[in-house]
Amino acid sequence: MKTYLRILSYARPFGRFVPTYILYTLFSIIFGLVNFTLLKPLFDVIFEQVDPQTLEQYRALPEFSLSIEYFTGLFNHYFLDIQDDYGKVGTLIFVCIIIVCSVFLSNLFTYLSGVVLAKVRAVVIKHMRSDIFGQVTRFHIGYFSNERKGDLMSKMTNDVQEVENTIVQSLRVVFREPATIILYFAVLFFMSVKLTLFTILIIPISGAIIGGITRRLKKRAVQSQQSLGRIVNILDETLGGMRVIKAFNAERFMFGKFDQETDYYAAVNVNMARKNELASPISQFLGVTVVAGILVYGGSLVLSGNSDLSASDFITYIIIFTQVLNPAKEISRAVSSIQRGIASAERIFEVVDTPSKIKNPENALIPEGFNQSIEFKNVSFAYQDQKVIQDINFSLKKGKTIALVGPSGGGKSTLADLVPRFYDPTEGEILLDGKDLRKFDMEGIRRLMGIVTQESILFNDTVFNNIAFGLENITEEQVIEAAKIANAHEFIIKMEDGYQSSIGERGSLLSGGQRQRLSIARAVLKNPPILILDEATSALDSESELLVQEALTKLMKNRTTLVIAHRLSTIQHADEILVIEKGRIVQRGTHTELMQRDGLYQKLSSIQSV
Repeated sequence: MKTYLRILSYARPFGRFVPTYILYTLFSIIFGLVNFTLLKPLFDVIFEQVDPQTLEQYRALPEFSLSIEYFTGLFNHYFLDIQDDYGKVGTLIFVCIIIVCSVFLSNLFTYLSGVVLAKVRAVVIKHMRSDIFGQVTRFHIGYFSNERKGDLMSKMTNDVQEVENTIVQSLRVVFREPATIILYFAVLFFMSVKLTLFTILIIPISGAIIGGITRRLKKRAVQSQQSLGRIVNILDETLGGMRVIKAFNAERFMFGKFDQETDYYAAVNVNMARKNELASPISQFLGVTVVAGILVYGGSLVLSGNSDLSASDFITYIIIFTQVLNPAKEISRAVSSIQRGIASAERIFEVVDTPSKIKNPENALIPEGFNQSIEFKNVSFAYQDQKVIQDINFSLKKGKTIALVGPSGGGKSTLADLVPRFYDPTEGEILLDGKDLRKFDMEGIRRLMGIVTQESILFNDTVFNNIAFGLENITEEQVIEAAKIANAHEFIIKMEDGYQSSIGERGSLLSGGQRQRLSIARAVLKNPPILILDEATSALDSESELLVQEALTKLMKNRTTLVIAHRLSTIQHADEILVIEKGRIVQRGTHTELMQRDGLYQKLSSIQSV
């Protein structure tokens, strides 16, 4: 129930929907009830089932009162007047016209209430999608190392879709169907208290049986949605790694993996379907059984003369009671569906409720600029319990360049990720102009920084939008100027639509060097005072590397730069080089100084020069 109420909270403020929906639903139920209550006077009067004394009472206009007797008497009064004026056939036509009008109004208000539900659904799903997407974008980088991307995508799509289907079902069940049952039972109580009490004693038995079935559905619903997340993850990995899959002839392996998961998903859903489909026929069977019991019990009372109902009353009673079965059936079907939606909602709320490990402090400082230095003081960092970097100390002065070199896995990229607060150090502190980075607003820090990584992160959009990514009010002249500095302008203008050309998924229509130059153009346009370069040329051929390195040299001019280098020839100009091995600084100095000493740097340099 707690999860369900939380889903509904996304529709706030409720005042926009609830009063209108209640009004439309009540009118729909009332006009639907009128259709069947008209059957009693039709049976009584037209087929002469009312004694003359009662007919005379109907001819007198009743005194006004807020009671069912008043409105019944008023209807009977005018009903008899019409019979006197137009005869029984005319009265029959009159009743049929009223029934048609009543059915029309009942369906009209059902439609209007459905439109209100559609608005509620749209608002709930919009807010829920925004909530989960916003939370995912706020997570620190480490979160995505531990979570399957496919499962996250499944939660944001399939699970939200399941909740959407549940909302429509549940809202109708929560108010419309119970309200229908209550109003219909009120009429049934008015007609016969004894017979209605008999029916109420039987109905809970069917409810208990159906409840036992639906309680088993939730566990299977969770398994189903988890399996769907794994299927999406396999699809994502397959489409993203198709080149490798084909190169290693791994199509059968991936198909087998996919086939195994889809078999499991199918088995879980068949198991759910067995239980889900069982609820409706059981409720219908039990409902008919109840009707049969009423026929036997009530019919015997009428035939023996011990009932307060006439034959026409009893027939009307049975007809009205059968209309209670449909809402009861809808409730049993919806409860089954709700279990699946609740399971999906709980998976969504797991993400929404996960706190980000990197957040802004209260009264976060907004950096006004970069004026002095970035300083690492006794900095250590651990992924879970494994230390990646230990006791790091260095200072990057404004306008200077520090290069990080060393074997793969030594912690160079982790060091670079600490500067824009993708992670926070587990020990020590990083100071920006003498103040701990953790005291600053994260967006403010990142506005000061431009980042170019080994993998060019581009989006399925135009060249212009990729270069201007994240920036506002950017002109085409500014983008062109940035592209020229990044040595990208020449290949861009040769594309079919120039700067408005689409570059495909992750820039798939471009070469590696072209993608990297677009990333550099993006950093140039941002014009940050601090630059972080993470092996920006390591994956390129010689020609592309030359163009990219030239672009990087232009970009680094008059900027404070932290550069991670694989090829030592690209960082010989650095003001200081830190050699990182197993998370520690094992050597430091300029290129010339380090080449004069025996050590890891000299060893790496000699390997690359071979």
